[in-house]
Amino acid sequence: MRTIVYIAGTFFIGTFLLACEDMESQKMPSKTPTVKFFKQETTLKGLVSDDKGRIKEGVVQALSSTNKIIAANKVQSNGRYELNIPENTALPVLLKVDFKDNSAQKTTLTAVVVYNSMTKFDINPLSTKIAKKAKALGGYTHPNMLIAAKSMVAMPDDNKSTQGFRGDPTKQYGGWH
Repeated sequence: MRTIVYIAGTFFIGTFLLACEDMESQKMPSKTPTVKFFKQETTLKGLVSDDKGRIKEGVVQALSSTNKIIAANKVQSNGRYELNIPENTALPVLLKVDFKDNSAQKTTLTAVVVYNSMTKFDINPLSTKIAKKAKALGGYTHPNMLIAAKSMVAMPDDNKSTQGFRGDPTKQYGGWH
């Protein structure tokens, strides 16, 4: 009888240890987001403006998440900019423009690129507020950008659905489309 109990106990302990080892090898997937890249050279363009209108002088820089300059170009006299982003550039990319306002005070505006399929990004005070809010929420990710954009813009009730928005949120909430 003692032998049977010993064999049964050994069997159950062995089975338990094997199950624990199997569970350890099947860990939950990491919640680290997949890094996206521009698969090919891409031209980003848009309009730079402040509360008074188009900015006609300044330099737009595309910065990596480590603040390395990826590309830079002057703002054109019509307030537009174009930047050529090299292939294999990781997202997010921060677009930053420094300029002097009418009082000769240095001003910085920003926008954030989190999608490799979009190429138009206006840089203005609203895009700057959205970028700051997303960073405060934990970083420049799609969910943080969406939350930040939704919190910055008043949305009419007739434009809401059970999902919280209807249509393309990148265009509805302005600034980072």
